[in-house]
Amino acid sequence: MKELIVRGISGVLYITIIVFAMFASREWYLVLFFISGLLTLNEFQKLVRLKSFLSFVIFAVLFYFLSYKVIDQNPISLYAILAIFVNLFLLKDLLVTSKIPMFEKKQYITVIFYIIAGFIFLALIPFRGGVFFPEIIIGIFVLIWVNDSFAYLIGKNFGKRKLLERISPKKTIEGFFGGFFATLIASFIISKYVTNLSLTYWIFLGLIVSVLGTFGDLIQSKFKRQAGVKDSGVLMPGHGGIYDRLDSVLYVSPFIYSFLEIVDYVS
Repeated sequence: MKELIVRGISGVLYITIIVFAMFASREWYLVLFFISGLLTLNEFQKLVRLKSFLSFVIFAVLFYFLSYKVIDQNPISLYAILAIFVNLFLLKDLLVTSKIPMFEKKQYITVIFYIIAGFIFLALIPFRGGVFFPEIIIGIFVLIWVNDSFAYLIGKNFGKRKLLERISPKKTIEGFFGGFFATLIASFIISKYVTNLSLTYWIFLGLIVSVLGTFGDLIQSKFKRQAGVKDSGVLMPGHGGIYDRLDSVLYVSPFIYSFLEIVDYVS
C-alpha cells in the first residue's frame, strides 16, 4: 500500500511538471526535455557501460541547432530517416536475437540515433509550421499514458498469454490489445478537442503509439535485462528512472514526427 501511494504521488508530480512546461511556453518545454535528455542519457550510458562526456556535447549541439534554432529542414529529415532505421534495427534485435549487439559495441549509434534522436523529435513534434502547438504533444502523451495504463490493468486482471515472456514476463497479449483498443478510443476523444489534426490522423497516431510504443518499452526492458538491472535509475520513487518513464515516447517520436511531416506535405 505504501509503495502504491509513493508511486501515485510521484506519477502525479511527474505529469504536473510536464503539463505545466508544455502550456507555459516553447522555451519551458525545451528546457524540461533538455534536462530530461541529459538525465536519460546518463541513465542509458550506465546501462550500456559507456563512459563518455562527448555524448552530452553531441546532444547539446544537436538539440540547439535542430530543435531550438531549427536551422534547416534537410538535416532534420535525414536525421529522422537514420533514427527510424536504427529503431527498426533495434526492433529486429528485440524479436530475433537473444542479445542486442549494440549493447556492447557501437553504443554511440544507439546514443545518437535512439536516445538523443528521441528527444530531438520530441522537441520538434509540437513545433508545426513555426508555431508551437502544445495540444499535439499533450495528446500524444495522453495516448501513451492510456495505452500503458489499460495494458497494465487488462493484463493484470485478465492476462493469460505472455506477449514476449523472455523479455518482459508481466506483459500479456490480452494487456496489449486492452491498451490498443483503449488508445483508439482515446484518439477519438482527443480529436474532438485538438482539432488541428483530423480524426483519421489521430487514429493513425494512436496506432503508432500503441504498437510502436509497446515495442519501445520492450526494447528498454531488453537493455535492462542485458545490464542485469530492474530500473534504469532511482530518480522517480516507485517508477525508476527518467528513461523508465519516457522509453515508449522516445522510441515513437521519430515515427510520429515523420508522420506529421508527411501529413503536412500531402495536405
